Amino acid sequence: MIAAVRGEVLHKGLSSVVVDVQGLGLEVQVTPATVGGLHEGRQARLATTYVARKDDSPLLFGFADTQEKEVFETMLGVSGIGPRTALAVLATLGPDDVRQAIAAGDPKAFTAVPGIGPKGAKRIVLELADKLVPAEPSKAAAASPATEAPLWRMQVSEALVGLGWNEKDALHAIDDALEGREELVESGEVSAILRTVLAWLGARASTVSTHHSAGGSQGGATNTGKGA
Repeated sequence: MIAAVRGEVLHKGLSSVVVDVQGLGLEVQVTPATVGGLHEGRQARLATTYVARKDDSPLLFGFADTQEKEVFETMLGVSGIGPRTALAVLATLGPDDVRQAIAAGDPKAFTAVPGIGPKGAKRIVLELADKLVPAEPSKAAAASPATEAPLWRMQVSEALVGLGWNEKDALHAIDDALEGREELVESGEVSAILRTVLAWLGARASTVSTHHSAGGSQGGATNTGKGA
């Protein structure tokens, strides 16, 4: 079993990266937040686990740290939860929020994950009640928001750049999308912040497209009037 990989990042996708391990390119499935923290051409180290699939080849899943890996592997023990759904849980909630939701007996938190309905969410809380408990406070968790903010901001910005935006536009989008969302900013949840910024960018693009279409129609009407 491959417990970890380390090497140069050859390629970044939306939900996977290719890492060069002694000349062998390994494709690793990861969360968008993990993708955002990696750089093509630079070294990376990921905690990993292989997941065998009944009707297909096994997949290698990678994690930023052992806490994510532990939550992922524990989630696979829940009936009806496959590797893709377990990874989606991490992408949506993060390991700390997963533990907190289970400790609080809060199934509603898991319904925010694509593919998990109310029954599945209740099953997760029930089956993992004694298996995933909140981690003890660490120095990282005790750090001030001012110390943490640059980290999540950098990761979200890098994820947006990886999706095609330039750095300047990415940083402006982060500021505009998070205006008035102090609670989300204070949480520092990379996945949730990235989703919010992407939704804001999508809404803005739709608005701009609508304005352009309306402007074109008005311009056409004016030209017709002059011709008459």
